[in-house]
Amino acid sequence: MALGAGAEYADARAVVRRSQFVTTKNGRVEQLADAESEGIGVRVLVDGAWGFACDRRLSTEGAREAALRACAFAKAAGGRGRRALAPVEAHSGSYRTSVDRDPFAISLAEKVELCLRADEALAGPDVIVRQAMVRAQRDHKVLLSSEGTDVEHELVECGGGIDCAASGDGVYQLRSYPSAHVGTSEQGGWEVVERLGLEREAPRVAEQASALLRADVCPAKLTTLVLDSDQAGLQVHESVGHPTELDRVYGTEASYAGTSFLKPDDLGSLRYGSEHMNVTADPTTPGGLGTFAFDDEGVPAKRQPIVEAGLLTGFLTSRETAARIGAGAGGSMRADSWNRMPLVRMTNLHLEPGEGRFEDLLADVDDGVYMETNKSWSIDDKRLNFQFGTQIAWEIKRGKLGRMLRDATYTGITPEFWGKLDAVAGPDAWRLNGLTNCGKGQPGQSAHVSHGAAPARFRDVQIGVKA
Repeated sequence: MALGAGAEYADARAVVRRSQFVTTKNGRVEQLADAESEGIGVRVLVDGAWGFACDRRLSTEGAREAALRACAFAKAAGGRGRRALAPVEAHSGSYRTSVDRDPFAISLAEKVELCLRADEALAGPDVIVRQAMVRAQRDHKVLLSSEGTDVEHELVECGGGIDCAASGDGVYQLRSYPSAHVGTSEQGGWEVVERLGLEREAPRVAEQASALLRADVCPAKLTTLVLDSDQAGLQVHESVGHPTELDRVYGTEASYAGTSFLKPDDLGSLRYGSEHMNVTADPTTPGGLGTFAFDDEGVPAKRQPIVEAGLLTGFLTSRETAARIGAGAGGSMRADSWNRMPLVRMTNLHLEPGEGRFEDLLADVDDGVYMETNKSWSIDDKRLNFQFGTQIAWEIKRGKLGRMLRDATYTGITPEFWGKLDAVAGPDAWRLNGLTNCGKGQPGQSAHVSHGAAPARFRDVQIGVKA
């Protein structure tokens, strides 16, 4: 239908989604959601202009009307001739998340009880707010294109987390597990949540929140900084992932998500960091939220170096931006759901491990600070100047963790900061963390992405600066 209406290219994505979200707060159910949605999104290219339309009806009529509206939108936008797309071989195939326990076979009552038990275990003398969360999502997706692509995915995610706030003597502190900002998630079944051990970890989290009330404030100084794997992963997300999205480099996200300090001709020449910095985009990572067999343009999943020994060697691309730069073949296009157009997004972006244990990173530090679990972040729209805060920190003295510190922050300029990377712990310390709140696009989309990282050490970093 789209080709008959003038499109030189068209693809259609049908998506059926079910999602559940359970949260408790201070011993009571805060949110209980069990939602389903379905629909089809059609994207077309007409005379060099993109058009997109969607329909809630998974039917021939719904697909037909979406295709015609998409073509009409593209014609109204007005193209400027043919737009090149990197070639991709037509594929047919399917991919399904490996699941041990179907999360939707677990009753909502059982999920609520788990959250309430974890919530109760967070109780402490200084704790004023206790929260627990579990979530599950299943997407059944089919992608068809005018070039012959016909691929199917069934993706299942699960996750959870706990948070508490403590207050006393005018001080207010937060502590989270296993990560801040709505916990962590992975592709997989209910076994993902069971492995987290939320109830088991809750007393430690509450104890640390209380201890932070009496901890010293992180001092302001230039020092050696060690980041835990969670914060190192967020640092990769904000200062490597977003600036290497090639649509941002070309300015097409400038009005909302921002641009990038990188330029297209930086590929293969820009010194992004030290020789210890190796960052890889890998949509084949087991358990990753950005794991698939084909992206939303039908490009096969492929592991790709982004930074190798500190040198920029790759961008996150679509077929269009890959053709424009003359490198790569796409593979990073994903849409939030059936009612959104695909955008260049992070898949699974990892800081590759180095050697040794976490204790080895500390052993080479005479005086420094170890920071754990993100609390806040601020970075400019070019992804260059930043400040991050963590929930908790410890002084490092003569290779050992010392006194606890609160209100810890660090600042930097992206390539200078990564140039100070001195060591990354080895594979045994490498952890995968999944987040579900990566925003981009107009109308807005929330991508689900994962980052693997081990604790990382940086020399001569400014810490303790208050906004």
